[in-house]
Amino acid sequence: MRKGRSLLPTIDIEGLGFDAGAHLLVKHGLQQLAPGETLDVTGAGAGWDGQLSAWCRSQGHPCTALDVDGRRLVRVTRGGASAGRWRAALHSGHADPRADGAIADQAKAQWGLAARGATVEAGSPAMQFRLDQKEEVWAERAADLYAQAAAAQWDPETAIDWRAEFTLPDIVEDAVVQVLTYMIENEVAALVVPARFLGQVHPHYREVQAVLAIQVADEARHIEVFTRRVRLKGREPGLSTAGGQSSLKTLLDEQDFSVAEFLLSVLGEGTFVSLLHFLHAYAPDPVTRQIARLAARDEARHVAFGMTHLAARLEREPAFRTRLANAVQSRNDALAASSGLNEEVFDALILLAAGELTPAAVAAGYLRVQQLMVDMAEGRQSRLERLGFSKTEAQQLSALHTRNFM
Repeated sequence: MRKGRSLLPTIDIEGLGFDAGAHLLVKHGLQQLAPGETLDVTGAGAGWDGQLSAWCRSQGHPCTALDVDGRRLVRVTRGGASAGRWRAALHSGHADPRADGAIADQAKAQWGLAARGATVEAGSPAMQFRLDQKEEVWAERAADLYAQAAAAQWDPETAIDWRAEFTLPDIVEDAVVQVLTYMIENEVAALVVPARFLGQVHPHYREVQAVLAIQVADEARHIEVFTRRVRLKGREPGLSTAGGQSSLKTLLDEQDFSVAEFLLSVLGEGTFVSLLHFLHAYAPDPVTRQIARLAARDEARHVAFGMTHLAARLEREPAFRTRLANAVQSRNDALAASSGLNEEVFDALILLAAGELTPAAVAAGYLRVQQLMVDMAEGRQSRLERLGFSKTEAQQLSALHTRNFM
């Protein structure tokens, strides 16, 4: 931009037409001015002044064609529409884009799919997202947990030595298959729950969306590797019981995001981390041990997100603990008539911990599974106490957790 003889800012678009990008030069020139200030534009292309006048009308900038010293120019006055639209966006309650990471307490439907902090043009369609309150979904560590998860992703094809040579007795291979069959259906539930809420979270809370999305990817990968191990020696999946499926259905039926995170991540997946560590210690083959180690690492992140989210909500809303306690009791009541843990799974765990089918080994395996149950209960109790439940409350709620582990 240069100063013309009129002492007004002037730009020369030369032979560039408005069908070839001349508007960018004019637009940039106007952005340097305050609303109400003027810009002189000259050009040399055929009909350039008519094209400029049409563009100005479409953008809300008044303009006047003039002849100065024998040369045609168009004097453009910057309109106030853009600035007004920007001010309206800032005053709408949207997070100020100049504040790094600013998060609104309530995300508006009018923001739709726009990037957080973007200026949303008037007339954009409103989009309803059920989870549009910060307190419903937020976790301060969401961005860090997503970054950790993204860095820790693993490829089933290369992270696991599928070519490792091993041969197990039929009864032991059958036990591995039964345990993994049970784990597959639990991982399906752990995929479906966050996937269901993912589409309900307002995009303003993008870090939470990212965490849920990567959790879904984690569970999909777990289902893949568990299934692949089941079929590694030519077996088909084992038994799925009505009691197990009934237990998981209660997770799918929960409509409150925080309660679902509590039941699934804090209690269920937290318990599953203990089970995966148990399998890593006692699995009879290297492939199953590798799978258990990698899956446990992923599940620990899921638990961390649930804990972070619940801690934040309970800090703002301490009375919500009663809601969580009632949810555990209600789930226990709903499953009172179910059979709990698949007997075939329980027996398979004993056999895997035993290592062989002898009285002494089975006795040792049984004690190891009993210790697993204790470890699971103590882990749940510890997490509950960290969320502010008293030791007595934590013990009671831990004891009420489903016998199906998840």
